[in-house]
Amino acid sequence: MVDGIVLAGGKSSRLGQNKMNIMFKGKTVIQHTIEQMRPVCDHIFVITGFYHEEISRSFEPRQGLHFVFNPDYEKGMFTSVKKGVACTKNDFFIIPGDYPLVKTTTYRKILLGAKGIRVPSFSFKLGHPIYFSKIYKKKILEADVEHLKAFRNKFEYEMINVDDKGILFDIDTFNDVKNLKKEE
Repeated sequence: MVDGIVLAGGKSSRLGQNKMNIMFKGKTVIQHTIEQMRPVCDHIFVITGFYHEEISRSFEPRQGLHFVFNPDYEKGMFTSVKKGVACTKNDFFIIPGDYPLVKTTTYRKILLGAKGIRVPSFSFKLGHPIYFSKIYKKKILEADVEHLKAFRNKFEYEMINVDDKGILFDIDTFNDVKNLKKEE
């Protein structure tokens, strides 16, 4: 059993609009992110913040899909990481909600790894989602770092080579949105 954490708490300030609800192939960006994770995760915790109502309203109620508001979202992404990790009972994946191109096969390949922290790699570049064994739950909850990468780098982790350039693609700017639309 494995859980999933989707980070969706930010303001999307560089883009100036809610990037999670940008339409792509008839669905929102965050819907794509969740749908690719769903086949491998028993429970998915979507950690919201600034756009909580807008994001949570865009989904029909589904078993195993939980929307959790992070009141500390303005203090940075790691507060959302902690909020999500606190919800988990199993090993877990963490992915920002603006990674709509990650394939389900990538999650499955990462699950085949051996170490307690596993990071996908494409063309020698590390990406998302990151897998954590539940033994890291307490360490994450007690960590005093600003970013998930800073936490990850404190430990030995396994790189999992995947044939999925989607692990490197997120949305921060209008140029990213244009590049996403090219994939339609």
